[in-house]
Amino acid sequence: MSGPDKPKVIGEEWSDERVRSFLAIEPAEAGINPDFHVLQKAYQAMRAEDFERFIAFFLDAGRDLNAVAESGETILDHISAHRRSVAYAEALKAAGAKTKEQAGS
Repeated sequence: MSGPDKPKVIGEEWSDERVRSFLAIEPAEAGINPDFHVLQKAYQAMRAEDFERFIAFFLDAGRDLNAVAESGETILDHISAHRRSVAYAEALKAAGAKTKEQAGS
């Protein structure tokens, strides 16, 4: 069975169904922004191409691409801190994601 609880596998093709399954992930703790949580889990598990597809499904579901973590950072802030995540950050920017500074203005 495939799904969000499976580890990242390099080179594996993900179906749209599997990518969309991440929309159903909910935070285990109260007070955590569910949109930020879902984006973070998708980023951690998906290849950049799959994450880009996920963003489209996420937005189609009416979710907030600029949701913030408890720390106040957006998913773009979080991903931009990782040097090997340029493709992920570019996909987010193309979809309209903002940093916390941009979102606050």
